[in-house]
Amino acid sequence: MMGPMAPVVVGVDGSDASLSAVDWAADEAARLSLPLRIVYASLWEHYEGAVPAWTLDRPSGQVLAENIVAAGAERVRQRRPGVPVTTDIVAEDAASALLREGHMADVVVVGSRGRGELADLLLGSAALVVAARSSGPVIVVRGDRQALEGRHGRVLLGIGPHDVDSPAVRFAFREAAARDAELDVVCTWRRQLHEPADHMAVSGDVPRDREQRAAALVDKAVEAVSRDHPQVLLRRTTLEGTARKVLTERSAAADILVVGARRPGSLVGMELGRVAHRALHHAHCPVAVVPQHHDAPVPDES
Repeated sequence: MMGPMAPVVVGVDGSDASLSAVDWAADEAARLSLPLRIVYASLWEHYEGAVPAWTLDRPSGQVLAENIVAAGAERVRQRRPGVPVTTDIVAEDAASALLREGHMADVVVVGSRGRGELADLLLGSAALVVAARSSGPVIVVRGDRQALEGRHGRVLLGIGPHDVDSPAVRFAFREAAARDAELDVVCTWRRQLHEPADHMAVSGDVPRDREQRAAALVDKAVEAVSRDHPQVLLRRTTLEGTARKVLTERSAAADILVVGARRPGSLVGMELGRVAHRALHHAHCPVAVVPQHHDAPVPDES
């Protein structure tokens, strides 16, 4: 007998960003035929204290939490009535609660900003911590309406030297298949510093050789997974530039950007990488950070 399916988990706090995250998570759960779990986490108990036994009044923090999760669940029922929804309220800081939830989730979804955060902050602190430390995939919901509603019909995947048949590649293929979308697999390459555009070496065209190596890396990265998803339309793209800049710009025509994050085997500390960090702050669409665990030092990223 099969056990229960791992849910899509979404963190809520009553902010506009978390409402967008609930909508996006409901759509994702519907696409993947998974249940949805709405989690509100706050340390209100520590600030308000225990309610005296002789009163029936509930702390205002608890009332707020109950209202937020109830509104989120009703929002999902209206938007995606076929998606099973459960809710939970935990007296814990949001990042810790969602990291714990991530061990049992298919994916964790968070908004790009939290309630009460300064308007000029590009990314909420809880979202950044969860994306940097989670043991499983995390999606930070950001971008314009066109991306949030999946109107582009394109999944964008950034490829690096360690992404051959990686969890990020498999996640991107699953997303493309579930959305019936094109998968744009991008690998960047760069000239040496001070190397002119028309530089020719005795052994041949050096920039062209770098571009060919990038193309070969794309082919190798997707070879195994593409056989399992023959219906996914692939676009293989190699572009000159830094991965941070190219993926951010290209995300304007994507419904989701998928990037890998190499984690130490011990999961000690925060491992995100410059590409993922830039995407989380500046991408024009939701960003999926998919961890890949390893024991070797994390190389520098471009």
